[in-house]
Amino acid sequence: MLNFEQITNLQNKHKQENPTLIREILAKAKNANGLNLDDVAALTTIKKPELLHELFTTAKKIKQQIYGNRLVLFAPLYISNLCNNECLYCAFRASNKALKRSALNQQQIKEETLKLLDQGQKRALLVAGESYPNSGFQYILDSIKTIYETNNAKGDSIRRINVNLAPLPQEEFNQLKKAEIGTYQLFQETYHPDMYKKVHIRGKKADYNWRITAIDRAMQAGIDDVGIGVLFGLANWRFELLALMQHTQYLEQKFGVGPHTISVPRLEPASGSDLSKQPPNAVNDEDFCKLIAILRLAVPFTGLIMSTRETPAMRRQTFELGISQISAGSKTNPGGYNEEEEDASQFSLGDHRPMDEVIRDVASLGFIPSFCTACYRLGRTGEHFMQLAKTGKIKQMCNPNALLTFAEYLYDYASDETKEVGEKLIAKEISEIPTNVRPKFLSMLEQLKQGHRDLYI
Repeated sequence: MLNFEQITNLQNKHKQENPTLIREILAKAKNANGLNLDDVAALTTIKKPELLHELFTTAKKIKQQIYGNRLVLFAPLYISNLCNNECLYCAFRASNKALKRSALNQQQIKEETLKLLDQGQKRALLVAGESYPNSGFQYILDSIKTIYETNNAKGDSIRRINVNLAPLPQEEFNQLKKAEIGTYQLFQETYHPDMYKKVHIRGKKADYNWRITAIDRAMQAGIDDVGIGVLFGLANWRFELLALMQHTQYLEQKFGVGPHTISVPRLEPASGSDLSKQPPNAVNDEDFCKLIAILRLAVPFTGLIMSTRETPAMRRQTFELGISQISAGSKTNPGGYNEEEEDASQFSLGDHRPMDEVIRDVASLGFIPSFCTACYRLGRTGEHFMQLAKTGKIKQMCNPNALLTFAEYLYDYASDETKEVGEKLIAKEISEIPTNVRPKFLSMLEQLKQGHRDLYI
């Protein structure tokens, strides 16, 4: 699956910045056909401010060309922090006795879901530690069912559940597919085998191969929307980026489609973890922005996710560079939306703002906050989604749908200040909607004003 010798050779080949080569690669990237490993390795050497500026400018153009100015919003829903693994960077690790352990029951999961719904959320990411209560994996299936079946006083429900779960055997992936999830998300954490062994010292997660082959089992179960990622700060970021690209290419070759999303979390302080406070290979802000921009050029049609680990300032800076999905108003401890417990969190957050404030900030910057789930529900996933994306057709649907879900939020949940900012943005964006779609959009927008909900193209 991964060729570490190739990565080493590419790193040795591209040790010095080559401005002529870099500009040739940036010109190639403007075609939005992606980049190969050699291209990516060359771009990681960029140091000169003028070349960095050119990289960022190119990434901004590709982001705008493919995604427009929309940003998809979601919230994590932690249902358990039970774990049998010993991962040195994580507060959930088995030996951390200072952590308050809990696994929410179904009533508590319903209450957490109601809190998200009352914020205006429509998309949730279910997260659990790598150990479940007595019912085992059935606990996860029951939790998904509970979340989907929960409605708030306005009649709203979570329209799509994505999951971030430990690697599963094939049969359990088959059951997960039947539960009608959106994306199955799993990070390798680090692709570097030696670093992986060093930081995962006990538990099932210590098995590198079991983890890296999990995406194969998910796709074999028919889950064609998968998300991968790296916890940047463990191994050298240049190595991780090349390995991430190898994994992406492997999935494309084997299954005909690569990951739907790639996440780029940086290692943040976690309860009782000295390693998390002094990352072995910390990634500074400039390199972090650089790797996001390179990813946008390398996999132009893949969603890039940024969590609330990062500060508001860093999040704003990366929206234009390639980030297309963000979490908002997040809590990383079970029951966190209904209580203020901090000693049960997985890691420290950089963005503590409530969701309404995040949405207002996003809209004031000219980005469309989107809660759209239309593609999942209409079967526009996996290879089908990529075909639409690469022909430019998906953008004709995504921007109008983003605006419709944003309008829903403004009518039902937004503060007056956010509503004012949002309505100005929608009025401005109407002229950007393709003429063949605009009449249908305007009709749906009027229906929303009259009280209809969950409309999409």
